[in-house]
Amino acid sequence: MSILILIPIALAVVDLFFVFYVFNKIKRSEKGEGKALEIAKAIQDGAKAFLIREFKTMALVFILVAIVLGLIQKTYLAPLMFLFGAVISSLTGYLGMMVSTMANVKTAHKAQKNFAESFNISIWGGEVMGFLVVGLGLLGIILAWGIFTGFKNAELLINYAFGASFVALFMRVGGGIFTKSADVGADLVGKTELGIPEDDPRNPAVIADNVGDNVGDIAGMGSDLFESYVSSIAAAMVIGSVAFTGSQGIFLPLLLAAVGIFSSLVGSLFIKVSKELAQADFAKQTTGIRKAMGRGILLANALMIIGSFLVIQFYVHDYKLFIAVLLSIISGYIIGKSTEYYTSEQKKPTQDIAIATQAGPSGVILEGLTVGMKSSVIPVISVAATIVLAHHFAGLYGIALAGVGILGVLGINLSTDCYGPIADNAAGISEMADLPPEARQRTEALDAVGNSTAAAGKGFAIGAAALASLAWLVTFAQQGGLSSVNLFEARTIAGVFIGAMLPFLFASLTMKSVSHGALEIVNEVRRQFKEKKGLIDGTEQADHKACIDLATKRSLKEMSFPALLVIVVPIIIGVILGKEAVTGALLGALSSGFILAIFMANAGGAWDNAKKYIEAGNLGGKGSEAHKAAVIGDTIGDPFKDTAGPSLNILIKLIGVVALLSLPLFI
Repeated sequence: MSILILIPIALAVVDLFFVFYVFNKIKRSEKGEGKALEIAKAIQDGAKAFLIREFKTMALVFILVAIVLGLIQKTYLAPLMFLFGAVISSLTGYLGMMVSTMANVKTAHKAQKNFAESFNISIWGGEVMGFLVVGLGLLGIILAWGIFTGFKNAELLINYAFGASFVALFMRVGGGIFTKSADVGADLVGKTELGIPEDDPRNPAVIADNVGDNVGDIAGMGSDLFESYVSSIAAAMVIGSVAFTGSQGIFLPLLLAAVGIFSSLVGSLFIKVSKELAQADFAKQTTGIRKAMGRGILLANALMIIGSFLVIQFYVHDYKLFIAVLLSIISGYIIGKSTEYYTSEQKKPTQDIAIATQAGPSGVILEGLTVGMKSSVIPVISVAATIVLAHHFAGLYGIALAGVGILGVLGINLSTDCYGPIADNAAGISEMADLPPEARQRTEALDAVGNSTAAAGKGFAIGAAALASLAWLVTFAQQGGLSSVNLFEARTIAGVFIGAMLPFLFASLTMKSVSHGALEIVNEVRRQFKEKKGLIDGTEQADHKACIDLATKRSLKEMSFPALLVIVVPIIIGVILGKEAVTGALLGALSSGFILAIFMANAGGAWDNAKKYIEAGNLGGKGSEAHKAAVIGDTIGDPFKDTAGPSLNILIKLIGVVALLSLPLFI
């Protein structure tokens, strides 16, 4: 074992100390009082209840899967690695989400006094999730590799990644169904039927909606990118063990991940806003926040590029590997900027959707679909160019390193993404608790930026998932002894068609799940308004727990078939048609899943922000016919961007891991 292993261990430990430091700063800050605190406690209790019930469901499934893994691989180490990965991923999601539900009310409280401090609390909450993912992700891989194999057999790390993938399946898909069932159900009755505000405590589903922001966009997004992070590192280590005669190919991904953590930590120190923004108008406040985040992210990427060059130059002495990493970093940045352009309310595509509301709901839907489809062009070309050039310069190992490179500064990227749901919750708490107007205006400014960072984060997550999935495809080919595949062979073509179909079926099932869940929420909200006569005038309290419980049960029930689909299909294809057909299926699922995910995420984000553009006072503002049409577009966009689209990330990665682990069954 090389002494260099101490470098990533040290950086991972420093990262976790930073998380503890930031957590303590959040914990020591004032938490407010009165109604705001009550609402925040309801959100936190609801989020905790969802995760505990989900973990109980996961436990039985995980034990069964672990037993099967042991039988297939004929070693007790496989199930242990699988369970270890699952526990680390679950712990990361739980801790990050609990801190976010602590930060939301403190953000709202600070907004009454100091805009800069309010921003600090929300970004610190995001940093806890962001840096937990990279710190525990990297340390977990090293511990799993060392404890279970004595730093020898890197191939067993596939089981660790599989554990993380399985958790992401539950968190991302289950959380996505929960959040959009509550959100759509609340909007359909509250906004459309009764005309009450979005964040109104009279609406029985509004707390469930806020809970969903945390279980879907914090725990779900965190588990999704935790999976991508560990998958890209593990795949690169496995491929590197074959590509290099020594240990360099195994250790290089770990060293690059360490450089990424260092770069993100330094970049995060520069995400600060001026205290003078407290007196500025809405536009200047949002501009100031965007500049602060952009400054930190740019610095982190610059340091990642410099650090990667130095590590590769002095450790492996092959600049071609650096080119593969550089291309992936640039690709990730381009995808984020492209997503921001197509979904920002300040840009033409989203404003075109807002203008289309004047033609009614059909105009909104058509324009949103147009924007979503067009938005796939830049990310696809960017990833395609990265794949071709990375392979040209560094072969299959270059493609694997590209996956590590795009996720290098995940710590800071995920921090700015998870900031969004915290700011969203803070704005909702400010509204529901009837905080002073200046607090509501400031949290709305925080939330406006959060919508953009969340949309950009989704695009980045999809791009990262594509490269991580490609790394698993390359690993599958390597482990299966496939130097090439004949695309004109009938079984391979059949595999491509089946694989390309899977994302569409998967998206259909998850959106249908939202439809079922939303209908139950609608019926429950209608029942409460009908039976509680004093609910509409505020003399009676809404039963928020009933909606949270409904959404929880429905999400766990509805996700079972899509989850089974991802696991069973590659195994059936392999057993019946062979490993070449599985390769075709992986290629088909990756290509169609990546494009469909980009389309759905960006169309949904654009619909959402078109509505917000109108709510800001444009085209008639709230209550206008344009606004009503925009709300309908948003209810379609919600399951697009927060359920089906992000869930496809899990599909395209998990299917590759399942195929790889199932290889002994069809060789």
